[in-house]
Amino acid sequence: MPVTAETQAALARADEHSAHNYSPLPVVIESGAGAWVRGIDGVEYLDVLAGYSALNFGHAHPALVAVAREQIGRLTLTSRAFQHDRFADFCSDVARLCNKDAVLPMNTGAEAVETALKLARKWGYDIKGVERERAEIITFTGNFHGRTIGVVGFSTDPDARDGFGPFPPGFPSVEYGSAEALAAAITDDTVAVLVEPIQGEAGVLVPPDGYLAAVRTLCDEHGLLLIADEIQSGLGRTGETFACDHESVVPDVYVLGKALGGGIVPVSAVVANRDVMDVIHPGQHGSTFGGNALACAVGSAVVRLLETGEYQELSRDLGEHLHRLLAELPPDRVSEVRGRGLWAGVQLAQGQPSARVICERLLARRVLAKDAHEGTIRIAPPLVISRADLTWAVEQLADALA
Repeated sequence: MPVTAETQAALARADEHSAHNYSPLPVVIESGAGAWVRGIDGVEYLDVLAGYSALNFGHAHPALVAVAREQIGRLTLTSRAFQHDRFADFCSDVARLCNKDAVLPMNTGAEAVETALKLARKWGYDIKGVERERAEIITFTGNFHGRTIGVVGFSTDPDARDGFGPFPPGFPSVEYGSAEALAAAITDDTVAVLVEPIQGEAGVLVPPDGYLAAVRTLCDEHGLLLIADEIQSGLGRTGETFACDHESVVPDVYVLGKALGGGIVPVSAVVANRDVMDVIHPGQHGSTFGGNALACAVGSAVVRLLETGEYQELSRDLGEHLHRLLAELPPDRVSEVRGRGLWAGVQLAQGQPSARVICERLLARRVLAKDAHEGTIRIAPPLVISRADLTWAVEQLADALA
């Protein structure tokens, strides 16, 4: 299916004045509903990326759109200098979802990660008693926690890191999936461990069974905070509310984002109990738009959807179907399929075209997917996708691989 002249013109117009920090597939989308979107070329495409899990509930979910429309017509922003009538409900709703005491709302996932890092350092000094300016937070190889200077400083991805130093110290990195490597890295200056329960950008890497529980045990033994970055993995994506739930692990700090805004508005949050959260005092951290009225209204509506359990069940059931279909792809084309729930990383076998080429072939077959690092195609459709559409998407993938 060739790229139309209208699409080519729109892409060229965008390229003329936008920063070239993305290399998008050649499609321009104008509308969407559920798991389907429409391009300006009039073609319907099946979205199996879901905005990197920001669209867990699909495009234009009726309940979320209704809440947003009602809220946008009466109040959107006061800043945190004044209270608004949606704020208390949002904080209460998210705290209840996480079974924690307190919520610190922000906007983007990267902001929430930075907030959690500041919180952990402050806790380390004020509560744990680490000497000032010496606090360390252990991170992991292959991590992706955002694009800020602080975060890319402990990235092991050259594309994210190279050319942006010098970086803040205090973030040693150890092998992901190895409890032994983590144990060896802990020192008297360690205050926290920052982990993705499943590494998304690295290729949907699922750690060995028992790993998260071992990390939890090490944190307990050494008096460390366990910070779980559930920005991509949380809020129903893996078949549970949080990916940590698969090992019955409860972190000290949740970092949430993406799907918390329902694909409508950026919403993120750091969630912890009072003994951790209350080390932050007025004036020490904040955000003009964090916790704004529109974000709070949508975020509360997202929590209500999750509390039904419907979307976690969809992810479990459809995830089993997805992984069963992907397991049938020929081994000379696909060397491994990783993932959990409605989230999969399809690792291409050696000698195959690049993951980008396969995603371009999928685009020509009206399926929108995206490559990850190391020759992986990530599949993470909205949780509202139908079984028939999911089957069709894997059929198109099989055809693209052939």
